[in-house]
Amino acid sequence: MKKLRFATLSAMGIARSHIKGIIENPETCELVAFSDVDPERIEAQLAWLEETLGHKPDVRTYTDYRELLACDDIDAVVVTAADQAHCEMSLAALAAGKHVLCEKPMTLSLDECRQMVEAANASDRKFMVGQVCRYAPGFVKAHELVKSGAIGELFFVESEYAHDYSKIPGHGGWRLDPRRHGFLGGGCHAVDLLRWIAGDPYEVYALANRKMLSTWPTDDCTVAVMKFPNDVIGKVFVSTGCKRNYTMRSVFYGSRGTIICDNTSPEITLFSVDHEEGHTKPTMIPIEINNHNMTAEIREFTDCIINDLPIKTTVLEGAKTVAAALACVESSKTGVPVAVKYDF
Repeated sequence: MKKLRFATLSAMGIARSHIKGIIENPETCELVAFSDVDPERIEAQLAWLEETLGHKPDVRTYTDYRELLACDDIDAVVVTAADQAHCEMSLAALAAGKHVLCEKPMTLSLDECRQMVEAANASDRKFMVGQVCRYAPGFVKAHELVKSGAIGELFFVESEYAHDYSKIPGHGGWRLDPRRHGFLGGGCHAVDLLRWIAGDPYEVYALANRKMLSTWPTDDCTVAVMKFPNDVIGKVFVSTGCKRNYTMRSVFYGSRGTIICDNTSPEITLFSVDHEEGHTKPTMIPIEINNHNMTAEIREFTDCIINDLPIKTTVLEGAKTVAAALACVESSKTGVPVAVKYDF
């Protein structure tokens, strides 16, 4: 089988997770090159690769991603640069005839979402958005249980993104950009997870404050209430300055049971109705901990390319998650409910 030749556009921290995913799919993938504007970061990435592989990596490096895109021996790229560059790089990669896996959030504005949707739809290349929570084993199991009817009809869903950004402003301060609100940049994980399981929220209302990262340009704590199809209501809590361990604790309430899960624990809890005794019983379901499961993400992306299968986390899926998150940000600023616009 011919291997797909991959490159990553940046050597930022998240690129290593994607490169690990490429390395762990050796039957179908190989890393050919990567780019980054920072020569020191390139050297650090090469050193990490040598340590990981046990030998000097046979990969090319570029400080200008456009030179990388001009190479004929690269089939697919993973856009792992700062969120602000996602649109520009993705459009350039599609124009160069490359398959594209773009990190989440797909981009930071609805206008750029529209550009990316239009370009991806006009291209004969595959375009995937890296909403990696859809590959975390605990969330995969929760999705499976909900869709199988194990907890009956959903009536309430919630997810949280709790992460302390105080010591990780990002190389060059990209997380400090006022265009990158924490609810979109990180909270898109929780928003996308609820969209995946409960459908597209059509109206949101949010409250926010800034008491932890007071020198940052955007609010660091947001609570959003959402209306989903089938009269399901939901909540997303995002804190980027909280003092606790990282978590994405999520709960799904149904007419016949409840699922409590996250992406950092070795088990999820399933409460289900005992029809004989008439009460709920908890079952602990063992789960692999893999909260950045880029190996599965890369495997699915590669399979879709090689076998010409439809992408699940499409450009439209990425755009819808951005739209829902930005509607919550708008509501937190205006103090009124906001209808989510999915006009892509």
